[in-house]
Amino acid sequence: MKNHSVLLLLVLLMCGTTRSQAQEDQKGVTFSGSIQSDMLIPQSDDKIGATKKDDFVTNTYVDLQMQSRYVDAGARLEYLEHPLPGFENDFKGWGVPNFWVKGKLGCAELTAGTFYEQFGSGFILRTYEERSLGIDNSLLGGRLVLKPIKGLTLKALSGNQRRYWSWNGGLVSGADAEVNVDEWVPSMQQHDTRLSVAASWVNKYEKDEDILADPTHRYNLPKYVNAWDVRANLNKGPLSVLVEYAQKSQDPSFDNGYSYAKGHVAMLSTSYSDNGLSVLLQAKRSENMSFRSQRTVNGTSAFINHLPAFTLDHTYALAALYPYATQLAKGEWAYQAELGYNFKRRTALGGKYGMNVKLNYSYVRAIQDAWFKWGSDTYYQDLNVQLTRKFTSVFKLNLMYMNQRYNKDVIEGHGGMIHSNIFVADGMFQLAPKSRLRCEVQYLQTKQDQGDWLYGLLELSLAPHWMFTLSDMWNCGDSDAEYYTENTHYHYYQGLVTYNIGSHRIQAGYGRTRAGYNCSGGVCRYVPATKGFTLSYNYNF
Repeated sequence: MKNHSVLLLLVLLMCGTTRSQAQEDQKGVTFSGSIQSDMLIPQSDDKIGATKKDDFVTNTYVDLQMQSRYVDAGARLEYLEHPLPGFENDFKGWGVPNFWVKGKLGCAELTAGTFYEQFGSGFILRTYEERSLGIDNSLLGGRLVLKPIKGLTLKALSGNQRRYWSWNGGLVSGADAEVNVDEWVPSMQQHDTRLSVAASWVNKYEKDEDILADPTHRYNLPKYVNAWDVRANLNKGPLSVLVEYAQKSQDPSFDNGYSYAKGHVAMLSTSYSDNGLSVLLQAKRSENMSFRSQRTVNGTSAFINHLPAFTLDHTYALAALYPYATQLAKGEWAYQAELGYNFKRRTALGGKYGMNVKLNYSYVRAIQDAWFKWGSDTYYQDLNVQLTRKFTSVFKLNLMYMNQRYNKDVIEGHGGMIHSNIFVADGMFQLAPKSRLRCEVQYLQTKQDQGDWLYGLLELSLAPHWMFTLSDMWNCGDSDAEYYTENTHYHYYQGLVTYNIGSHRIQAGYGRTRAGYNCSGGVCRYVPATKGFTLSYNYNF
């Protein structure tokens, strides 16, 4: 203990005599913040399964921050007393769950209160907020960041994790060290080479519980679960290579059926971008890497870590109809390859204004006990090609074709394998210097699940203030699935008006929303069907 105290004292003394050249000499105090309020006046609609539980529901957030030279502080008010559909039950309530104070002196930064942190790619630690998914797994405690010498960053933290309106009883602690080697080797900088190496450790403490393996035997649950991560990132001109490996000790939980197997994840990611050409190749193998601060929890809450999905987060409505969710507990082999090329202007293929072509392939499969062998099941496959070309000074077109395989049994628990073909045409017309009209037509063809879908959108933008949007998604095809023999050919229409002035944004609308999964980065949340009037207000100051 004395040795640790002496080491910390030496580091703080170095901080007191070393100042980063990038640190600004701030004077005075500044305040900033934001308001976000999403509101719905719901209506019942038996056809699509929309129900009305309240006359008015809203998710409202108010963020306030103060910055100064030595001290920063902030807090967030959340009002979800009558939450939007999909946020009921545990989300219901209001209060100030996020509050923090940060002290800065020399190369030291100390935060007390709630905070977010990520080590590396997030394999063993990632706390973050994603309001559309209902995720806020911040830690309540303390974090220390030190930069005692050039190129070295040290982090240490400890706290209880937020879960809805409370903080889990388990304690999450961790440390991270990252070295930018190129800042110590001038010749690497001269040759446009950057290299960072890092290592992380995370510990979860959770009290033992009486969980029965059978009527007469209980599990002997570990109070401490440790995870560690090592990584290296090399950048040489247009080439980038990232290698990362993480391991987790025995962590029996609800997710893995109270298995005592260790967890592993390994990733290799390479990218290249130069002279109009871009290439991305990456592979990941994970096994038993569900890591929560509370072992008995299910769903999207209480996760300490995050494993990114090697699949595209599609923005087109039908391409995003069947999104992939990372299989943390089952494990997976995941691959992604992307090739893009910009054809130059005034060439045979580029035409007068140039053209961009992008090909992306994602493939996720089950694992076996043998490290390099595949399991028998395909979880997800996505092959898509996009072409973007400006044909005239006032017209631009984006075309996309996508072939998808979606294992609904694995991802959602039922429904079999869904094979689909998706076609998208997205045209942009410049009507006037400040007026644009965007038109989308999308078609999804499948014989599984609910059958074919057709989607259309018109969006008129009158800069800088107005935007008008009309859209409709129609379940127009037949299905081979037995449980969709009844008529499900419904229209999911939307009408929206958006007004922007200064830092204010107001959007009003009316329509239907289909029940389904909202996903981002491999994390998904089920959203029930809704119908009604919507109003959103955003303000930044």
